[in-house]
Amino acid sequence: MSKVIHVAVGVILGRDGRILIARRPDHLHMGGRWEFPGGKVEAGESVQEALTRELREEIAIDVEAIQPLTEIRHEYPEKTVLLDTWWVTAFSGEPRGLEGQETRWVARDELDHYQFPDANQAIIEAIQHSKVTG
Repeated sequence: MSKVIHVAVGVILGRDGRILIARRPDHLHMGGRWEFPGGKVEAGESVQEALTRELREEIAIDVEAIQPLTEIRHEYPEKTVLLDTWWVTAFSGEPRGLEGQETRWVARDELDHYQFPDANQAIIEAIQHSKVTG
């Protein structure tokens, strides 16, 4: 049984209803694919704290309001990830890739045009079935 990596994931909803995605750096697991920003939940941190910290570090925004979207457990051959996924419905700052990653705003129905890590397919389905708007 592989170790479970708990990840806080933000589906960032723009004012126009589009969603922010970022391209994973090539040297990382699933590098070159697109993802929803976020990162590992550290020991002693709540998911909300981790999400707020990661989004500030990765894309320079301050989270103001979130709502739960979905929780997905996905087993890759080398590790298991628990993707604790939240809508980010209000934020301050202008999102930009602080770690050099490309970012892009896309419509919900365009998400299928991008290659995401396998674990993200269930997040995309949850987004497409969600009624949350900005």
